[in-house]
Amino acid sequence: MKLNELFTLSSSPERLGISSSAVLQFIETIQGEQICMHGFLLLRHGQIAAEGYWAPYSETSMHRMYSVSKSFVSLAIGLLIDEGKITSSDRVVTFFNDKSPQPIDPYLAKATVRDLLMMASPHIKTAYTRYDPDWAAAFFNSKPSHIPGTLFAYDTSATVILSTIVERISGIPFLSYMRERLLDPIGFSKDARCIKTPEGTSWGGSGVICSLRDMAKLAYVCMNKGRWNDHQLISESYIREATSKQIDNSLTGNHGYGYQIWMEKNNGFSFRGMGSQLAYCFPDIDLIFACIADTQGSPHAEVNIVHAFREKIVSATQESPLPNDNATNTILNETIKTLKILPQQGNHTSSFERKVNGKWYSLNENPMGIKRLRFSFLGDEGIWEYENASGEHQLRFGIGKTIQGPFPQKNYFGEKIGTPSGKSYDCLSSAAWVEDHKLNMLVYITDIYLGSIKMTFSFKDNEVTVYMAKAAEWFLDEYEGVATGH
Repeated sequence: MKLNELFTLSSSPERLGISSSAVLQFIETIQGEQICMHGFLLLRHGQIAAEGYWAPYSETSMHRMYSVSKSFVSLAIGLLIDEGKITSSDRVVTFFNDKSPQPIDPYLAKATVRDLLMMASPHIKTAYTRYDPDWAAAFFNSKPSHIPGTLFAYDTSATVILSTIVERISGIPFLSYMRERLLDPIGFSKDARCIKTPEGTSWGGSGVICSLRDMAKLAYVCMNKGRWNDHQLISESYIREATSKQIDNSLTGNHGYGYQIWMEKNNGFSFRGMGSQLAYCFPDIDLIFACIADTQGSPHAEVNIVHAFREKIVSATQESPLPNDNATNTILNETIKTLKILPQQGNHTSSFERKVNGKWYSLNENPMGIKRLRFSFLGDEGIWEYENASGEHQLRFGIGKTIQGPFPQKNYFGEKIGTPSGKSYDCLSSAAWVEDHKLNMLVYITDIYLGSIKMTFSFKDNEVTVYMAKAAEWFLDEYEGVATGH
């Protein structure tokens, strides 16, 4: 395959053995289940069968990949092994004499690079919390629970150790180390980056920010045994191990784990990140499905995405090209052009709108610390004003549509965990009347951190009841609980 043929958009999915109808049904399932999808990409034989983005996201959007970052770290470790600068049997403590206690616990002393790659560290859970000032040190100073290499236990601090090893050996951020060797040859975004840990290293366990295509390209390299076109960018032997079952994790309902990479049925493997950042690879049929989304707080959404992909697309994929279906392909392309993140569903008007418009409600003491609030409505838009511990705030929202804008809080982390940015996160806000007296609001955070708040404001006589539920890691804590007021 020529260089310019990789990751080019096919004239139709049918040319690659996938029907336009199957892709359209997949999209309709996502829309019908109100899943907050941001983008998807189908790759067959190295070409894009279909690709779509839900506005405001686009092909060039830089997106938080969460734990997909772990798979990237695995590839960085593989590059170090290829260069002979490290081996999988090296004991990780030897790279951290400055952060490990003396004497060190025997279980921690035994832990190897391979143990951490296959999520078999001596910790039963992640060793650090958001309040720890040094996450690598937390790994070595937390009491282990078992012998390393024996149990699968999802431990993000293990990946922090691996990415820090890459940076200690190379002297540069792990993405920079990968840049010349792997990322530049595949056209990985120049502005990709990684959020930092409190101690200042790359948060390889969760912090990579790149495009959907970037993720899919690295997945393709793995499915293509480390090659891009005719260039072997990372050794086939490492990729074979990384994408093969190294440890059992069936007790967690999974099919095995490689080196920071999940095993799937039908000889497949995947990159997985919180909120449905996914890249599913099936070498036997030369098919990759990748997507970005925010399904936090919707426990069944990721299951539904994968089920829809398997049922609508995988099951219908053929080895040979299919007959042209120009009519359905036209509908598919038009559907993709109009994709957008859906607003809060419900009625656009209510008899209560006039009753509550512009009126302040004083709230009793509540977990959110909100003292008072009011709504102002103007056509298909509104403003929610409120006062909490950090001051007076306003949030514009759409009715029957989403509105982009800044979320009022400015105390959340920025490019480094533990360090507030002093800036507002970008968000999408919408509201609708779900009963005549009840307004629901939906806020999606669409920044380098993803999350959402679902809110209900129920009005009765001169009183209001407020319910808020947030789905976000380490922020939006001020927006969870129940309040009443008048």
